[in-house]
Amino acid sequence: MVSLRVTISLFAAMLLVAAGAGAQTPDGAPADWPEPVPDLDFYGMLLVDQFEYRATNEEDLIAWEVAGWYGGDVNRLFFKSEGGRRTSSPTAGDAELQLLYSRLILPFWEVQLGVRQDFNDGPGPDRQRTFAVIGLEGLAPQRFVAEPALFISDEGDVSFRFEGTYDLFVTQRLVAQPRFEFDLAFSDAADFGVQSGFNDVVFGLRLRYEIRRELAPYVGFNWSRKLGDTADQARDEGEQVDDLSFVAGVRFWF
Repeated sequence: MVSLRVTISLFAAMLLVAAGAGAQTPDGAPADWPEPVPDLDFYGMLLVDQFEYRATNEEDLIAWEVAGWYGGDVNRLFFKSEGGRRTSSPTAGDAELQLLYSRLILPFWEVQLGVRQDFNDGPGPDRQRTFAVIGLEGLAPQRFVAEPALFISDEGDVSFRFEGTYDLFVTQRLVAQPRFEFDLAFSDAADFGVQSGFNDVVFGLRLRYEIRRELAPYVGFNWSRKLGDTADQARDEGEQVDDLSFVAGVRFWF
């Protein structure tokens, strides 16, 4: 009889413990969980994805592609810059700067809104354009980084750009990165060498060695070609339609 009472007491104690462990707060979390930590911490990063010397069959270039952000997990401020300078004349070249507000809308995907400013300082007259930007950035299936973006210039010209990259780890430190990009214009902007339709396509391949994750020299090649009416305009103006360059540079971030 005593053993039966002991058994019942132990069973009742187990039920009470189980009931306490299963208790939940009104929002559905277990009662003994700590309070959630609000997403109030801000972080920043600067990635110099390309800083390279491009040896071409005409004028060599110093080229760059940089991105940086500051903010939390959901809302961030972004800036992006890319361009190139001719080694024969450091004051001649072109550059692009984007300032963006970015918001996470899906796991690994964020929408970006902001402005883009283009600079071109020769040869020929200096030309600048300002655009509104509506874009996406994120990881497509198989960890393919995709950046589609729509641009609307201050003169009403509409264009679209898609850029995609993929990191293929040959070893833990040796990484091959193919890169693909194309531009599409929905209206003519002859003063800027752009006609409606597909303007150009770019393909590159860079092989980098990560001394550390934050520092990686690389070599590779970059090929670009103008298309359609944009290519015809380039021919009429005595410019090249396609260009193949061998590149050497360094990728770093902090």
